[in-house]
Amino acid sequence: MVIEKDKMVSLKYVLREGSKEGDIVEEVSIENPLEFLYGAGQMLPHFESNIENLAEGDKFEFKLTSEQAYGNKREELVVDLPMSVFEIDGKVDENLLKTGSQVPMADAQGRRLLGRVLSHTDNSVKMDFNHPMAGAELHFTGEILDVREATEDELNQYNAGDCSTCGSHDDCSGNC
Repeated sequence: MVIEKDKMVSLKYVLREGSKEGDIVEEVSIENPLEFLYGAGQMLPHFESNIENLAEGDKFEFKLTSEQAYGNKREELVVDLPMSVFEIDGKVDENLLKTGSQVPMADAQGRRLLGRVLSHTDNSVKMDFNHPMAGAELHFTGEILDVREATEDELNQYNAGDCSTCGSHDDCSGNC
């Protein structure tokens, strides 16, 4: 069976930044494979197009440019927020504001965002809301472990809503 829309895919891969020799960013093993419904919008579109029509046992290797992956870094996503945004009951958790810390937040429309602390002063916090891999080329090598028909429950679960606005069903229970 080949990978096509509404098939459940199981695979392992190694993700490196930049090239085949780049630093390993993520490794997904056969013991804990990535499983997803192909064509449901859970994966990067260019990731899916590179594995389309592959079958169990097929190996893959491909590179995604930053534009094909998470886009280029956008300066408008680096912002200074007032320190008051980080207060809970009038106090700021200093551990939260350590440089490099990732802080879950929400925008004015209630969409969940993940920001990284770049720096802070007594009055403000400089946050970067770019995806951590924005601006990076991604190099994938891996193997398809299984391709099968999706069950009715899986089709209902993964196609419950358009999660392009919030990122995943984990964030919104499919009610985007």
